[in-house]
Amino acid sequence: MNNAVNDGVWSGSWVAERLGVGLRGDDGPGGEELRAMLGLALRRNPKRAHLLVSHVLGKHVPQTPSVVYGHGVRLGRRVHALLGAREAARAVVLGYAETATGLGHAVADGLGTAPYLHSTRRPVAGVAPAGGFEEAHSHATSHLLLPSDPALLAGDGPLVLVDDEFSTGNTVLNTIRDLHARHPRARYAVVALVDMRSARDVRRLEEFAAEIGARVDLVAAASGTVLLPEGVLEKGQELVARYEAGGGPDAVARARAAEPQPVPPRAPGTVDLGWPAGLPDGGRHGFTPAHRARLEAALPAMAGRIADALPAGARDVLVLGFEELMYAPLRLAGELERTRDGAVRFSTTTRSPVLAVDDPGYAIRSRIVFPAHDDPADGPGERYAYNVAGGGFDAVVAVVDSAGDTPALHAPDGLLARLAEQVPHVLLAVVPSYVPAPPHAPERPAMLPEPLRGPAFSSYPPEEVGWLLQDLSDVTLEAPTEEREEAIQSGGAHYAESLPVEYQPSAQYQELFHAALDTSAARIARAVGVVTDTVLGERSPRPVLVSLARAGTPVGVLMRRWAHFRHGLELPHYAVSIVRGRGIDATALRWLAAHHDPRDVVFVDGWTGKGAITRELAQAIEEFEKAEGVSGFDPEIAVLADPGSCVRTYGTREDFLIPSACLNSTVSGLISRTVLRADLVGPDDFHGAKFYRELADADVSVAFLDAVEARFPEVADGVAEAVKELLAEDRTPTWAGWRAVERISEEYGIHDVNLVKPGVGETTRVLLRRVPWKILAHKGAGADLDHVRLLAEQRGVPVEEVDELPYTCVGLIHPRYTRGATGADGRAVNG
Repeated sequence: MNNAVNDGVWSGSWVAERLGVGLRGDDGPGGEELRAMLGLALRRNPKRAHLLVSHVLGKHVPQTPSVVYGHGVRLGRRVHALLGAREAARAVVLGYAETATGLGHAVADGLGTAPYLHSTRRPVAGVAPAGGFEEAHSHATSHLLLPSDPALLAGDGPLVLVDDEFSTGNTVLNTIRDLHARHPRARYAVVALVDMRSARDVRRLEEFAAEIGARVDLVAAASGTVLLPEGVLEKGQELVARYEAGGGPDAVARARAAEPQPVPPRAPGTVDLGWPAGLPDGGRHGFTPAHRARLEAALPAMAGRIADALPAGARDVLVLGFEELMYAPLRLAGELERTRDGAVRFSTTTRSPVLAVDDPGYAIRSRIVFPAHDDPADGPGERYAYNVAGGGFDAVVAVVDSAGDTPALHAPDGLLARLAEQVPHVLLAVVPSYVPAPPHAPERPAMLPEPLRGPAFSSYPPEEVGWLLQDLSDVTLEAPTEEREEAIQSGGAHYAESLPVEYQPSAQYQELFHAALDTSAARIARAVGVVTDTVLGERSPRPVLVSLARAGTPVGVLMRRWAHFRHGLELPHYAVSIVRGRGIDATALRWLAAHHDPRDVVFVDGWTGKGAITRELAQAIEEFEKAEGVSGFDPEIAVLADPGSCVRTYGTREDFLIPSACLNSTVSGLISRTVLRADLVGPDDFHGAKFYRELADADVSVAFLDAVEARFPEVADGVAEAVKELLAEDRTPTWAGWRAVERISEEYGIHDVNLVKPGVGETTRVLLRRVPWKILAHKGAGADLDHVRLLAEQRGVPVEEVDELPYTCVGLIHPRYTRGATGADGRAVNG
């Protein structure tokens, strides 16, 4: 009874035969694609008599949850492809109440990174509307937009509008007109299961887009037109009136549909879902990827509680949502479908009045009528559940929000009693109605900062990386190395409060860089491929790369390029600041949690030394999650090289020269080290950095990336074999590097591991930024150390060759020989 075709009969044929209404699909004269998705019914509505009844929406027709959710997710993926990764990362999705609230959620999930909001007809005390509009042909017209954060609709990124059908386009025009007047933007995308506009309506939308100067795209699963003969509205109204009065040749069948034969009622049961505290019940006030991650983490346990509460013999189960509350019940139904035997279907109650006719050629074959039970703002009225009675269900799980869990729900004529008359077992699950917390002082800014991108900030192309930093280019922060060290020592200042003067490489040093790049490009390309494919295989199929600025950023860009080269993926990539002793930028983490699933985030760095940043990140993530109540971030860093054996995800554990370590900003997009100073960076700001535009003539950032990428084809086969071997190995970190550093610290009388900088990359940093004491070089180290020897000669630093060194080289800083070395907390260490 709940399929598009019943006994070989299309579920729109009854209306088509009596009113001459037809569907013409763009896939051909027969419109088979449309008929598979839609049936027809008649409704009590003075504006439009016919109703397109979707078989895949999960509203009027019970459907498999995976089918309902899958349609929305696929549409979201098409929108992502349409917008491109960069614009998709800035998009916001808006769904329409009541029928498309769940569909809009699924589209947002398919986009992957977009926050979601749906319109509502339920005013909420204390939440001011951020907009509103009218729906021309609906039985109930006024839509409210009630985001808890008004900035959700205030950005200039693409707005994706989602409805179940796109008929005249009036609703979309009303929405865009209202929102565009408040917050103009350059691009809109309209998403629907079916596009049924006439040629005139298509032209009207094009003209409207030109009028406001914006691009409006449309994405639909199927398209066509509704064929309406003259006078169809009047004929439809007359037919509805005649059948509701009990007349007409199908009066007996209609009566059976209106009052299906009851089963002996039994008292409904209840189940406590264990809904996560503070998690929104849906998108009425906004729903972010972080919210989705929390929901998905809780779904197995909640669905398990429902399954345990169902009777043992319940094979065919319907999960019934409640008007606008579609997404949470749909995801619960999907988890039940995935984990239990038997059939699971999903549909939702509605305020839409539709004629029921018990005929295989009609889409609405039964109707349960009950009073509204959520104290609606427009007063009491009837509500409906279609195609439930006579559906052969062993049990119905009614999922309502707490605003709808009223005496009216439990009354003798309420929904639960009406369901119990038709179905052997009824189970009630209540989701807490989410109400945004009232504003409080001090209030966090309504909108988080947006990422900076090239060419305005950095020499990288804009799609390569978004910098979760603020631009401090106009602030003087540099000091000569000795003065900077002295300031740190004398005032207890933190190293991140100032910058070293950018090293200007000599012609000889630049030649060394290019020679090293020629020698090691293939080795780097192989390591990039290995670490990227390891991430894709173990961490996430669509990871969000988050590099630790700035040494990790070239590696993050290369990983992004490998994912595109080898797998056709466009991975998002951001750069964030982490400061020793002060942790990772919490505002940047909040931004990531608001735009992505934290479980997809993979932190990226260039290399490990002794593993201090690895430990710093783990502690910072733990503190952030406790403070913010956000979970899912994995502190495990993915690195190009792990000579210290500090991580599980790496491209190699060899300690070799990564040419990007040879230079500072000129190989890192012309970006400085990050800055954290209280007078420049507030608690809700990103950490800062400078863009050294004046060094453009010496910039080799993109040249370095291009040189490595050019070697991707020649290493591809070797990478595939290396990844297979790596995934089979025991990669548990041994922290051998840390132990070696402790030994060196004692042997050389330093007694502070933070003043021992192991590995080629860290040694290079010591020579470029600090006042080094000496360099330890592994005996027999060759060209990988040419640049180290040159820098040491220029700085007057001795190079001592030693045996049994686990690294190619180690740089030493000693407080007796500098004016202020820094320790684990970033402050001065006095010797």
